Amino acid sequence: VIAVGNPFGLSHTITAGIVSAKGRNSVGINDYEDFIQTDAAINPGNSGGPLVNLDGQAVGMNTAIFSKSGGYMGIGFAIPINMVRSIEQQLKSKGKVSRGYLGVMIQQMTPELAKSFGLKIDNGVLIAQVSEGSAADKAGIKRGDVVVGFAGKEVRDVGSFRNRVAMVPPNTSTDVTVLRNGKRLKLAITIGRLPDGEINSFASGLTLDKLGFAVQNINPKMARKYGLANGQGVMVTEVQPGSVAAMAGIKPGTLILEVNRRKVDNVRQMQKLISNGSNSVLLLISDERGSRYVVLKIG
Repeated sequence: VIAVGNPFGLSHTITAGIVSAKGRNSVGINDYEDFIQTDAAINPGNSGGPLVNLDGQAVGMNTAIFSKSGGYMGIGFAIPINMVRSIEQQLKSKGKVSRGYLGVMIQQMTPELAKSFGLKIDNGVLIAQVSEGSAADKAGIKRGDVVVGFAGKEVRDVGSFRNRVAMVPPNTSTDVTVLRNGKRLKLAITIGRLPDGEINSFASGLTLDKLGFAVQNINPKMARKYGLANGQGVMVTEVQPGSVAAMAGIKPGTLILEVNRRKVDNVRQMQKLISNGSNSVLLLISDERGSRYVVLKIG
């Protein structure tokens, strides 16, 4: 392939290379990523220029590099031409880009999570949260479902699933396949539009030394602050540095909503659910990043 651009103000510069990979979606540059990776030299000023094949056809738009120095290090990225055309058509016809939207928080299914859910799979996308009234909610998608198919094609990872949903025009009817309690369900769904910009009297505290954090019950004041019902979940008050909880991203203020797929209303209930002899525990937590599942090894 050939990259054409204006690096460092040097107009009509051409560099050559190969396509190193397709479908790169965990680069951390944009929310929606489906990059062509190339080793053709791409430097500041190349962005917006075409990536061309040997037949002279534009196959992508140069957009970014991976670099620790700010300059070329052998890894460059281009947006695939089919994505460029889709965005171009929307800008020409509507003056803006409308993306498909399900209304869910998602995370990658890992072997540890699969084991905790009793599933024998090594890919898929786990639903950690469903927004009330969203397209997913209306379709019957529930928290804890594992998405394994969308629009008739297999779903393997978060990045590609997010891209595929975003590329579907709002109000389009399609299907989504999920695993729920070990059963495979195919649900009809109408894609939504991505919005612009988007306690009780039990003992009040508990320290979980094996996991490295302490929790307390949710009192009425805290419930109002976080939009929770009284007795819904417990709050982390302290995390031991270097503990399994800290390494999983749990910190003071994190809410724990479920333990091993069961809702938690208070610290006594949480202690009982954790003290079942298992060597790991599955938690549904919520913080400023949204809701997600984590698996903690019990030391």
